[in-house]
Amino acid sequence: MHSEIFATLAALRQKQPVIHNITNQVVTNSTANALLAIGASPVMAHAPEEMADMVSIASALVINTGTPCETQRTSIRKAIKAAREQGKPWILDPVGAGATPYRLQLNSELLELQPAAIRGNASEILTLLTGEPTGRGVDTDSSSDDALNETLNYLQERASQLNTVLAVTGATDYIIDGQRVAKITNGHPMMAKVTGTGCTATAITGAFMASSEDPWLAVTASIACLGIAGEKAAFIAKGPGSLQMHLLDELYQLDAETIQARLSLEILC
Repeated sequence: MHSEIFATLAALRQKQPVIHNITNQVVTNSTANALLAIGASPVMAHAPEEMADMVSIASALVINTGTPCETQRTSIRKAIKAAREQGKPWILDPVGAGATPYRLQLNSELLELQPAAIRGNASEILTLLTGEPTGRGVDTDSSSDDALNETLNYLQERASQLNTVLAVTGATDYIIDGQRVAKITNGHPMMAKVTGTGCTATAITGAFMASSEDPWLAVTASIACLGIAGEKAAFIAKGPGSLQMHLLDELYQLDAETIQARLSLEILC
């Protein structure tokens, strides 16, 4: 898979897609910088009045519900409507989907609007798909291994029904569509100590999806590349603060040789 993953990364860098992000207030700067480092061009626009225009210049739309409010809810709906009309993929990050009834309702509404991909931790994904809170919020009490091992058939069925790709991320990452499952064990525990690492994964997933005709491969490549970059960054970082800096550098420098040497990926089916 390493050659396919690098080819997808190379296509992204050649295309330099504009990615429109409606994201949370905590991660705007870090996700924008990660998109620039990987080779994309970020737009971080939230005003309802310009949603259709922003989507028209973008190649993909990323929706992150980490700090929801009614104004953002209006912007999200307008942006998704424009993306669907223009045939552009949109990606959902249901941050803390089960933390409050408001978040659960919002994310459930968005699920009905057919995201091309959904990335979250195990609790967020299971809450979104079942409509029943299964975790505290951004932090998860259900590992991605548990989510896959106990509910693989269910997750595959739901991915097929929704015509989407599920990225269940954690210590181990699983990328699931109706037919294929990839297991990725790249990454480093220190990444969990940096706010917004998961949000970064979702943002760059938008860039990969804008550059590939295979959504499952795009999501797989995105999660693998971030994990590899995180491993390398953690090796030289002294703590979470310097990890953020080195992660951007490693995303920028990621090449075919590094992917071949470090990729830890298994195709389960």
